[in-house]
Amino acid sequence: MKTATISLETLACPSCVLKIESAAKSLDGVDKDSVKVLFNSSKLKLDFDDEKLSVEDVEKAVTALGYEVKKSHVKDK
Repeated sequence: MKTATISLETLACPSCVLKIESAAKSLDGVDKDSVKVLFNSSKLKLDFDDEKLSVEDVEKAVTALGYEVKKSHVKDK
């Protein structure tokens, strides 16, 4: 398992948080209980199984919703 912190462009509203969390939780390999979007700091944090998906897969899911990813940081859990 890995932990990812993904910095996003400024989030405009609380519904953005729900959309991003829902998309992340739908990905196979994401620990659904770990998914958290921090509205004030515009960050997505989650744990994922790096044998099932990559941080790039998570970034693609976020960008498919129309949000811009600024940078990502991944570390071992």
